[in-house]
Amino acid sequence: MEATLTNSAAKPKAGASARLLSLDVMRGLTVAGMILVNNAGGSLSYDSLRHSEWNGLTPCDLVFPFFLFIMGVTTYLSLSKTDFRWSEAVARKIARRSVLIILIGWALTWISMALKGHALDFGQMRLTGVLPRIGLCFGLTSLLALRFRPATMAKIAAGLLAAYTVAVVTLNGYAPDAGNFNAVADRFILGEAHLYHKSPIDPEGLVSTVSALAHTIVGFCFGAIIKDRAPLPERCVRIFAIGFSLAAAGFLMSEWMPLNKRIWSPTFALVTCGLAAMLLATLVYIIDMRGQRRWSRFFEMFGINPLFLYVFSEVAAIAISASGVKPGIYSGLSAIIPDPYAASAAYSMLFLLVTAAVALPLYRRRIIIKL
Repeated sequence: MEATLTNSAAKPKAGASARLLSLDVMRGLTVAGMILVNNAGGSLSYDSLRHSEWNGLTPCDLVFPFFLFIMGVTTYLSLSKTDFRWSEAVARKIARRSVLIILIGWALTWISMALKGHALDFGQMRLTGVLPRIGLCFGLTSLLALRFRPATMAKIAAGLLAAYTVAVVTLNGYAPDAGNFNAVADRFILGEAHLYHKSPIDPEGLVSTVSALAHTIVGFCFGAIIKDRAPLPERCVRIFAIGFSLAAAGFLMSEWMPLNKRIWSPTFALVTCGLAAMLLATLVYIIDMRGQRRWSRFFEMFGINPLFLYVFSEVAAIAISASGVKPGIYSGLSAIIPDPYAASAAYSMLFLLVTAAVALPLYRRRIIIKL
């Protein structure tokens, strides 16, 4: 983990190489969304702040895939600085960051276990999760990018989705029970004790990470469009048009292969990549082309230190839960807001604002903490 300072007075240069503020804003939107939906106050939450129980799509289901998509985009932009040339130094840097993200995810799981009195119960420790999936998708996408051109990367993504489609359709991939192909394979690879303990199907399992990897590679390919030398309006239209095509294809295919976040179904990958691309194009138009930036500063704050703020929120949530103060805070909010759904949402917003208070000084001083 390292902190760097950037020049807040620097202004973007004109042309295709100019940094797009919309990238930071979209990344911040996704991280803020992840923090918001992960920290409900009570057991009751609005449907929009809950994941689909099985098939379906809610706004809550969009935040993690949007993050993987924008991570793919920024991976392209980052590696383009090295002209995608393989070197031991670059490969080590990729591997180090990927492993660090995975280890931080495991550390958070261990801290939660330790605070519950199970510090040495490594045999029951979950090895999957949001951060391990981010680390795997980042590392594999980056290493592939050092070997293959964007056109080939697109074919790799298509191949992964095609293979996963065959497996899901032919091997009981939509069964909402322990007989699901993903559950069976994950148990065989990692063992049931190291998977998600609240349902028979791990929402960040190893097998469904194949589809999530393809998802990240799709974002990487959109990064190539962002970096293209064509005028920004033309790039913006291309991103929106391709995104619309992906989303439309996913929705059409969902008639026989439903959208499902828990198994990261191929249709889920297509639809969420498409929607993410359309959102990115919209933000590019509003922020970078029309210059309407004031409203976006809150999300830009989260976008310059996304993983650090996400990790901070997870540590804070664990600490609050272990200290026993959460019920008191929620009771206080409930006394002011009688509606339990609104009170739960108010707690989520309060938690997000606390995280924003940590993000603000880093944003003002342009301190970037890299994981």
